[in-house]
Amino acid sequence: MTAELVRGQNHPLTRTRLEIRISAGDPVIAGATLGDEDGRVAGPERVAHPAAPRLPGLEVPRQAAADHRLAVDLEALPEGVHRVTVLLALPSGPGRPSRFGTVAAPFVAVTGLDGTELVSFTVTGLDSESAVTALELYRRHGAWKVRAVGQGYADGLAAMLRDQGLPQAAELAATVQEAVARGTARTMAPPPRAAGDGARVRAAATQPPTPAPPAPVQPGAQSPRPARSGSPVDYRHPGRAGAAPQAPSPQAPSPQAPSPQAPPAEPGRPPRPVAGDASGWTMDERLYNQVWGMFEDLARSVAAYRSAVDFADSRQEQELQRVLSDPRSRVGGAADEARAAARARHTALVDRARAVLDRDLDQLAAEAEVVEPALPPAFAGWDNPVWHGYRVPMEIPMALRLGDLHLPERPELRIPMLVRLPLERGLWIDGGRSRSGPDPAADPGELRRAAVEAAVAHAARLLAVHPAGEFTVHVLDPAGSATASLAPLLESGVLREPPAAGAAGVTAVLSRLTRRVDLVQMAVRGGASDALPPDVDTGEHLLVVNDFPHGFDDRAVTQLRYLADEGPAVGVHLMMVADRDDAREYGPVLDPLWRSLLRVTPVPDDHLADPWVGHAWTYAPALAPAGSRVLLQVLRQVAEARGAYGR
Repeated sequence: MTAELVRGQNHPLTRTRLEIRISAGDPVIAGATLGDEDGRVAGPERVAHPAAPRLPGLEVPRQAAADHRLAVDLEALPEGVHRVTVLLALPSGPGRPSRFGTVAAPFVAVTGLDGTELVSFTVTGLDSESAVTALELYRRHGAWKVRAVGQGYADGLAAMLRDQGLPQAAELAATVQEAVARGTARTMAPPPRAAGDGARVRAAATQPPTPAPPAPVQPGAQSPRPARSGSPVDYRHPGRAGAAPQAPSPQAPSPQAPSPQAPPAEPGRPPRPVAGDASGWTMDERLYNQVWGMFEDLARSVAAYRSAVDFADSRQEQELQRVLSDPRSRVGGAADEARAAARARHTALVDRARAVLDRDLDQLAAEAEVVEPALPPAFAGWDNPVWHGYRVPMEIPMALRLGDLHLPERPELRIPMLVRLPLERGLWIDGGRSRSGPDPAADPGELRRAAVEAAVAHAARLLAVHPAGEFTVHVLDPAGSATASLAPLLESGVLREPPAAGAAGVTAVLSRLTRRVDLVQMAVRGGASDALPPDVDTGEHLLVVNDFPHGFDDRAVTQLRYLADEGPAVGVHLMMVADRDDAREYGPVLDPLWRSLLRVTPVPDDHLADPWVGHAWTYAPALAPAGSRVLLQVLRQVAEARGAYGR
C-alpha cells in the first residue's frame, strides 16, 4: 500500500533498486546529491545533474521536463554515502516561470522497478522559491528510509547547493542551467496543457508503466482501454478511450462533438482503432491529440522495454558475478550450468519484454494506418491524397507537420511531428554533416541543397495552412546560390519580392523586419494597434535565411538574434539554413541564436529528444515525393487566392 507523506514525514524503504518519478505542471530540472552522515556533499563529483547525469548507483535526466524518472541503486552507491537528496529547480530563460508558486505543485513518487509505488509526496506550499529539495533517501543503522523534505530556496539552485556544503555552488548551478539551455534546442515541446491539466499530473504519475520484467503475454489476451489521463504521458497502452471533455478552445466555442466510436472488438483481439477517438472540440483537435497520444505511447512502450532489458542485463551480471565470486563454483560443471541458467533467464526476460513491446507496437501501427489517411492538410504528409483536394483555408489550424519521428525498435512505425501554431520559436535547418544520418560523409554541397529544399517545403506548408494573405515569406540569399532550390516559391509567385541578394538587399529586409517588430511591440504594449503605420501589417511573416553567415556583417548578425528572440511574439519567425561549423568565426556569440531555434535536418537524423523519457528520436523531414508537382500546385493556389483577396 502506498504511503502518502507530508512534509517532514519519513517511511522505511524495503527495496534498494528504486525509481523516483517526478511530475510537474511545467518543465523542471531534476538532480540529486550524494551526502555523508551530516548531509554534506564532498564536491561537484557527488552531484548528478543534466551535464553529468550518471554517478555510481544514480542516474538523473539530461534535460528539463514536466515528467522525470530517476534511477537509484542504493547498494551501488559509493562508500561513505549516507544520503541521496533529490533536487528540483526551474530552468532559467525568457518566458519560463521564475518561481514554483506559479506552476502546478510537483508530485514525487518512489517506486520499485516493477512499478509498485512505495511512497509519494506532493510538494505544496511553495511561492517565491525557484529551487526545492523534494525528498531524501537516508541511511540510519544500516537501514534506508525516505523523508519528505519540501525545502524551497528563493535564491535558486546555487543557494540550495551551497546549503549542502558545496563551495563551488554558483559555478555548478551555472553549469546545470547551461546544460539545460543546450538541451532545449534539441527538445520537442509537448502540446500545451488545457485548463485543469495540472490536477491530472499527479494521477498520471501514479500509473505504473509496463513492469520490468514484464509479465508473460497470454495468448488471445485483450489489452484494457482505460481513459487517457490528459497528462503529457499516459502509461496505459494500447487502448485509449476519449478523455473527459476539456474547456472549449477560443477558436471553437461550440459544444464538443462526440468522438468516433470504435467498432466492437472481436473476441480475443484488441479493439480496432478509429481516427479521431481522442478528446477535443473539433475533429482536427481530436486528431492532434490522438497523434500526440500515439507519440507518447510509443515513447513509454519503448522505455518500458528498454528498462526491462536493462533489468535483465543487470540481473544476469549479478548472477554471473556470484558464480565467479565463489571459488568452489568458479570452474567445473556446476559453474557452466549456473552460467547457462543465468543466460537462459536473461533470454526469457528479454523475449517476454519484446513480446509485450511487439504487441503494443502492432496496435500502434494499426492505429497509424487508420489515422494517417484522415489527417487534414496541415497534419498530412505531402504524399497524402488530401492535398489533391486542397483549398486555401479560411482560418489558421492549431498545428502543422514538420516531419516524422521513429525509434530503432520499429523504424517503419512513424509518428507525425506536429508543432503548434503560431510558431513559438524559429527553425534551424542544419545543412552540416549528419553524424547519424544515412551517409555521414555525404557531399557538403548536396547537404546544403537538401537543406534549402527542406526549408522550401516547410515554408510552403506554412503558406498553405494560413488564410489568403495572412502569411508572408521573405528570403535572404546573399550570394544567390539557392535559386534552383527556391524554384517552387519563385515559379508560383507566392513571394511578394524576389530573394534579397547582396549586402544592400540583406540590410533592407532586416531593417524592415526589425522595424516591424519594434512598432508592433510598442503598439501591443500601448494598446494602440490601430495606430500602426499603413505599411505595417499584423499578419505572420517568415524570414528564410540561406547560407548564413556568408554575406552577413556584425550588424546583420545582431538583427537576426533580435528577430529570433523578439520576433515570434509579434508574428515574425526565423528559418535559418546554416551549417553551424561555418559560423564558428563568430565564436560563442551565436550560441544563444542556435539555442533559441528548433534544429531540424534535411536528412534523417536522431538528434531530437522527447521531454519525458529522453529517447533520441530519428527525425525525417516532411518532403514532397521525388518528381511530384504537388508543392508547386499548392503554392499556385495560394498565390491565386492572395491575388483574389488583393493582398
